[in-house]
Amino acid sequence: MDTSSTHYLCLAAALAPAYSLQQPIPVTIEQLTGILCCTPRNVKFILRKLEEQQLIAWIPGRGRGNRSQMTFLRHIDEVLEERFQELVSKGRIKPAIELIGQYQVNEPLKERLLAVLDKQMGFWSEPGSTSGQEVLRISRNRAMEKLDPATVYTAFETYLLGHICSTLITYDAQNEIFLPGLAHTWEANESSTSYLFYLRKGVRFHHGRMMTSRDVKETLQRLIRLKSPAICHFEDIIHVELEGDYVIRFDLVQPNFFFLHLFSSIYMSIVPYDMDFAANPVGTGPYQVVDLSQDVLVLSAYDLYYGIRPLLDRVEIWYLPHLASGVRQYQLTHASTSLNSLPAAEDGRSHNIDYPAVGCRYILFNFRKEGIHHHPALRQAMRILYNQLALIRELGGNRIMPADSFLPWQSSKREFEEPLLEEARALLEADGYKGEAVKLAYRTHQEERDEAFWLQERCRKIGLLLELCPVSEYDLPDLINQADLVICEEVLEDDWQWGMINYFRNESNYLHHLLLDSQKSELTEVLKPFARLAAGERAEVLELAEGKLRDNGWVLYGCHMNKKAQLSQNLFGLEPGSFGFLDISKLWVKSGFE
Repeated sequence: MDTSSTHYLCLAAALAPAYSLQQPIPVTIEQLTGILCCTPRNVKFILRKLEEQQLIAWIPGRGRGNRSQMTFLRHIDEVLEERFQELVSKGRIKPAIELIGQYQVNEPLKERLLAVLDKQMGFWSEPGSTSGQEVLRISRNRAMEKLDPATVYTAFETYLLGHICSTLITYDAQNEIFLPGLAHTWEANESSTSYLFYLRKGVRFHHGRMMTSRDVKETLQRLIRLKSPAICHFEDIIHVELEGDYVIRFDLVQPNFFFLHLFSSIYMSIVPYDMDFAANPVGTGPYQVVDLSQDVLVLSAYDLYYGIRPLLDRVEIWYLPHLASGVRQYQLTHASTSLNSLPAAEDGRSHNIDYPAVGCRYILFNFRKEGIHHHPALRQAMRILYNQLALIRELGGNRIMPADSFLPWQSSKREFEEPLLEEARALLEADGYKGEAVKLAYRTHQEERDEAFWLQERCRKIGLLLELCPVSEYDLPDLINQADLVICEEVLEDDWQWGMINYFRNESNYLHHLLLDSQKSELTEVLKPFARLAAGERAEVLELAEGKLRDNGWVLYGCHMNKKAQLSQNLFGLEPGSFGFLDISKLWVKSGFE
């Protein structure tokens, strides 16, 4: 059917809406050449094919000025569904998705098509493959963020970059030690003002060239050149010396006991100096990029990876924001993941995995916008309304623990109470509240939407007008101009001290954009000694910084979240990666599981 169905759909979309099925439609060859964008000779060939496949009936016009008659024999929805299934069965996901956008698709048909697409997500053996190639397809209900280690801030893109690129060292959070990466060893002088890294030999970038110390130096220079929002972390570096192709030294202006954490972070993912990563993402990681567009990212196992080759041969991440309502989200344990289309065991066995996230959902006030939310009384009232215990009791779901910090172990030390809503009303009345609207922005994720409506109803009970501003993803200019407060969620890396200091200092963070300069200066002053302290003292400084957010009501902590995954028992190699996702490079599927 293939091209014939495409021609049929094109003709039906142009001509059929004005006519009923089985009703002759007067047309001319000239008219059809315009619709099909081809010559009269090719039009006649296409019509003959459509007749042979009993898609149309065709009666050519006899004599000059007499029109021909075309009759559509099958409904456009029926042919579109067959074509969609044909494309999907061949693994041609992109043209199948484009098919939905090309034609007017009613909701019942759209649901059927999305159900077909949904079944293609998860783990598959490559169609027609004799080599047993294993493919993982993941769908995302939002647009792809920029995939660049110099500027990345979102958790999922950071996670993906960790499979494309490598760092000099890695941090083992469980044992609180650093492990070799692209550097096989390293050392620091007694004052921690100079660090020396010894690089592995024979490491190849995905484009084939060997990695050297020049690539490491140029990676840092790239952060500076691109004005990376994370460059503030590296400001102690005053000199970089190449002591050979495989040895590099960093000299610092002052002692920095946090330095190794910086070089295990995603921002110091080593990229080649002779390639533009933004245009051609090339790293040294276990997966290489073979396709990248706004719709899909395709990763292929890199056979020359310096570590252990991944067991999954290819990973496809499909970004489907316009189809979000219909396709389950395969996010490898982040948010409400479902992987239940994995190859099932014969008895249908599966298991659930819980990943309590380090981080929480919270509300951040927008101090860049004028409004009554600048009044401490209003923020105190919102603290009562956005009560953690009430959230868990009334909404439940993945909300597992009230938060008073991004760190669950800090929250566990607090005693939480649930004040009466009347206390919030009294605060508003004492502050002279006159019915002004307060605008809350939230992303259209189910859990955030639930919290927004829940909070709006509690506000209504005390006479506070809370207007909801749903957004697909936060658009910063609109956010600053329109929203008074925002529902956010922060998920920290396993290296939680790095995650926390990056939250406070990274210029991509909403905290940076929504606080006033005076507020940020207060945080900067608290955090100033951070890198010169030992780990325990650094934790105390981070707690003081969080205290600024909490005590001033700049941030209202909500709940710690539990990330779930439903996985087939055929799936092996379940090792946690960053942000609670599974490490793709360790996953594999066992066939014939009993």
